[in-house]
Amino acid sequence: MTVFSLQATPTDAAGWVDLARRAESVGFDALLAADHPGDVTSPFVALAAAASVTGTIGLGSYVSNLGVREPILLAADVATLDLVSGGRARLGVGAGHTPAEWAAVGRVRPDVAGRVRRCVAVAEAVRALLDGSPVTVDSPDLVAREARLTSPRPVQDRIPLTMGTANSTLLRWAGAHADVVGLTGFGRTLADGHRHEARWRIDQIEAQLAHVAAGAAGRDTPPALEALVQTVVVTDDAGAAAAEQAERIGLTVTELLATPFVLIGTVDEIVAAVAAHRRRWGVTRFVVRRDALEPLVPVLARLPGAPPAPDGSGSTRP
Repeated sequence: MTVFSLQATPTDAAGWVDLARRAESVGFDALLAADHPGDVTSPFVALAAAASVTGTIGLGSYVSNLGVREPILLAADVATLDLVSGGRARLGVGAGHTPAEWAAVGRVRPDVAGRVRRCVAVAEAVRALLDGSPVTVDSPDLVAREARLTSPRPVQDRIPLTMGTANSTLLRWAGAHADVVGLTGFGRTLADGHRHEARWRIDQIEAQLAHVAAGAAGRDTPPALEALVQTVVVTDDAGAAAAEQAERIGLTVTELLATPFVLIGTVDEIVAAVAAHRRRWGVTRFVVRRDALEPLVPVLARLPGAPPAPDGSGSTRP
C-alpha cells in the first residue's frame, strides 16, 4: 500500500485546524510538522491542536533535530501527543544541519561524524524512554542520568520512528532500527545552512538503498521506505515543468522524473510514477509540502484503499 503524508506548519489557528481536517478527509496518512526551533512553530503543540479536530490521521514531527533536542524532553512531548491524540503520534528524527540551531542552545555544530554520533545516541535514548526503560548515558555526545518517562506513558505499544537522512551511517542504523527510513536526497549543506546539494542520481539512490538493506539484514520486517518530495506539479507538459530544476541540479529531464523526489505530470502520469517508484526502489511512502495538498487530491483518490473522496475534492475517481 502506498501512502502520502503532508508536511506543514501553522500560520494561524483557523487555517491550521482546517488544514488538518482537509488532509484527513482526502486520505493523507499523516500530518507532519517541521521542527526548527526559532523559525517555525513548536511541532508538538501544533500537532496537539490538530489532534483535537481529527480522529484518524497520524501526527508527527518531520524531523526533530536530535543535535539540539534532549531525550527526556522529546520523549515527553511525543508521549503527550500520543496520549491526547488517542494513539496517533509519530516521531521523525534527523541529525540536523542548520548551524543557527546549535548556536541558539549554546553549542557549536559538530562535524558530520559528531552529528551522526549524537543523532544515534539520542534516537536510542528516546526509543528506550518511550518503551519504558531507564536511560543512563555519559559520553561526549550525550549525558543523561537515570532518565525515566514515568508519565505520561504512550497509548501505542511502539510509536513509529522515522529516521530522515541521506548519510550512509544513519541509513544503516535506520535500516536496523527504524520503522520508516526517510530518504531525503540531501547532499552537502550549502552556505545558508538550510539548502542542500541533491543526491538524486540513480547511482546515488541505489547506494543509499544499499546502506538501508545492509542495516536491515536479519530483520524479519525491513523498514518502510519514504521519499521527501520536493516538487509536485500537475501539468500536461511534464518536460517543460521539470526542465529548469533538472538543469539546476545537473540531471536530464528524464533522470529527474525517474527520481522519487519529484512528482510532475498529469494525474495519470503521477499515479504511474508512484507505482514505478514502488517497483523500482521499494518506496511506498511519500511526504509532500502544504502546497501539494489540493493538486494531489485526485492522485490520492486513485491509490488502492483510498477513502471515498468528499464532495468538492476534485477527485477524478469514478
